[in-house]
Amino acid sequence: MNLQDKVIVITGGGQGLGRSMALSLAAKGAKLGLIDLNQAKLDEAVQLCKQAGGDARAYLGNIAKEEDVVKIFDQVVADFGNLHGLINNAGILRDGLLIKAKDGEIQKKMSLAEWQSVIDVNLTGVFLCGREAAERMIRLGTKGVILNISSVSKSGNVGQTNYSAAKAGVAAMTVTWAKELARYGIRSAAIAPGFIATEMVASMKPEALQKMAEGIPLHRLGDPAEIGHTAIYIFENDYFTGRVIEMDGGIRL
Repeated sequence: MNLQDKVIVITGGGQGLGRSMALSLAAKGAKLGLIDLNQAKLDEAVQLCKQAGGDARAYLGNIAKEEDVVKIFDQVVADFGNLHGLINNAGILRDGLLIKAKDGEIQKKMSLAEWQSVIDVNLTGVFLCGREAAERMIRLGTKGVILNISSVSKSGNVGQTNYSAAKAGVAAMTVTWAKELARYGIRSAAIAPGFIATEMVASMKPEALQKMAEGIPLHRLGDPAEIGHTAIYIFENDYFTGRVIEMDGGIRL
């Protein structure tokens, strides 16, 4: 896919990895629909995308709510006249052990709310956005790409029962969609990042960052631009589908 003037929606596009991928795509001339819950962050990202050489518009909404998702995708098509891609990036964390006990006494257990909130955004939100994007591409007769952001935690990680389950589900949906949607000219792929130096991560204590980096074979955190570079590869390579690229510095060697 030549990214010039292609219309691509990015969830969680106002900050972090979403904004970084948006800037990478904007530099290729893409037209971006950025979805987020923070209007100020969205407005800032839109301006940065325009400065990078692309076009962008902001869409405020909750991807875990079906009515919001349907409305936003309808509006994107109305605004841009087409839809060529989606990056399912938005996600939240509610980390905690399944059960925390000491000397046989239960101190805390992961609540249903902690489980459900992560599943709602990180899994159901991906499903809703993927479904609505695919429907519009098919109706428009457009060949496109659905790129999901999974995580190396999809294989299981201490303190992330909810997050790991959601990201494993995202990886499985990616393969399923690749098989189902290929007949319509729609590719589906995923990136599973490891520890990436987003603003949120960079705000951690230096000693925590150092310990994190020491556990990575390359001895450093990933740069958000490296995830953007990977996203571009997936969009531009028309034979890439049904696979998850692990961008983790070798942490799962």
